Amino acid sequence: MRLDRLITLYLFRPLARQQRFRGLRIPILMYHSICDEKEKGHPYFWINTSPARFAEHMRYLQDNNYHVISLTEAVELIYSQKARDPRYPTPRKLPASTLRVVLTFDDGYRDFYTHAFPVLRQYGFAATVFLPTDFIGNGRPGLCCKQHLKWEEVRELAGQGITFGSHTCTHPQLHKAGLEKLHDELIRSRFAIAREIGACGEFCYPNKFPDQDARFTSTLSKVLMSSGYSCCLTTRIGVDHEAEDLFALKRIPINSGDDLVFFDAKLNGAYNWLYSLQSMVKRIRERFKPHLIIEEGPVSPNQPTG
Repeated sequence: MRLDRLITLYLFRPLARQQRFRGLRIPILMYHSICDEKEKGHPYFWINTSPARFAEHMRYLQDNNYHVISLTEAVELIYSQKARDPRYPTPRKLPASTLRVVLTFDDGYRDFYTHAFPVLRQYGFAATVFLPTDFIGNGRPGLCCKQHLKWEEVRELAGQGITFGSHTCTHPQLHKAGLEKLHDELIRSRFAIAREIGACGEFCYPNKFPDQDARFTSTLSKVLMSSGYSCCLTTRIGVDHEAEDLFALKRIPINSGDDLVFFDAKLNGAYNWLYSLQSMVKRIRERFKPHLIIEEGPVSPNQPTG
């Protein structure tokens, strides 16, 4: 049995049932590719979820009365913990006991169109897909040698209620890219999506989120806000959110290794322990390696409208 599963199920799952969350509890699930390709290495790093396992997950959410909400609605709910801001409409009221969950899909793989969306449509579930825009519609294998969505498919899915956010243009290591590259990746990708479907306000950080580098994350937040984004999703693990975290939102990684017992434990916060461990390791590593310093500069570039 894999160690992270063992610790989650037999140590933290019993504790999670008694835990009081600091913020608003909304699991944001992080899927990537919905396909039957087998993967090597530790299951934590898998990006594939088999269509059968994905359908099992969605049926579990339906059978256990989870209310699948859009990412936009989740952001509104999280922000509502602060004083009201006219940029965010008042979120619809649901009973305090309502179980909410958000579905997100990174990298814009075409198997979302062929394998995930038919299941989502069956249950009437909302979802957000994050697009690395330079790979969309070019007809060539892209990230992980997989096919990506076509723009006509993006437009069709948008017409069916699927929302799309930016995952940069080229999926780079932004932490090492420099300020000019950071601006370009955020603005050009947002403009490409807005040009195709009329709007793009949500961003998903590609690769591991460097929350150990406070200077970089502060600069990233400023550039995102000045570029018209409302939030930033990350690889930080967790299910509870505070308004201060809108530009570093936590998610729960999901793949074929998550049977329903493990899936349930993750939904209920029993996997959150891993974030504390990862954060500690990243901070230790950061202390002992040189890194690129991104100079603070103006964060009001020409940004696209819409």
